[in-house]
Amino acid sequence: MPPLVLASTSPRRRELLAQIGLTFEVIAVEVDERPLAGELAADHVCRLALAKARAGAAQAPDACVIGADTVVVVEGDILGKPRDAAHAAAMLRRLSGCTHTVLSGVACQHGGAHGVRLSESRVSFRALSADEIAAYCATGEPLDKAGAYAIQGRAAAFIRHLEGSYSGVMGLPLYETAELLAAVATKTGA
Repeated sequence: MPPLVLASTSPRRRELLAQIGLTFEVIAVEVDERPLAGELAADHVCRLALAKARAGAAQAPDACVIGADTVVVVEGDILGKPRDAAHAAAMLRRLSGCTHTVLSGVACQHGGAHGVRLSESRVSFRALSADEIAAYCATGEPLDKAGAYAIQGRAAAFIRHLEGSYSGVMGLPLYETAELLAAVATKTGA
């Protein structure tokens, strides 16, 4: 297996990749994360995951580079990371008492070859009071998370039901990541 690089500085993605016993380096990449006009959410996360993997491969051309992206989708709207606490509170009000979709794209770039996988999960929130939303936003936890919540953090108490991938909702779908890495290992004879 070639050296492994994670093209993300997300502590959650680092934690998840380490969880499955992989040794890797981390590099920061810059990618414009705005959706394209008319772009479907699933296409959006897959495009960004691949763009991040390719940006990482430009910095580490001999490595197998993993890129990922995650969004929350509610009533067809993509909820990325909130701009500030007020924006986070507005997102949480939309999620309160509803079921939404979390899409996580993961891509692997090695040499001229790449692969992309999509994880789709459905998350149901219980109804949240205005005080709960304010208290959660005051923690700062929602500010750098897609959809303004962390399933692995305090927001776990808001989640009534999860159908799909816990790691995908966290930001790196491990089953799909392992599939991509197995394909690379097969091609390289590792």
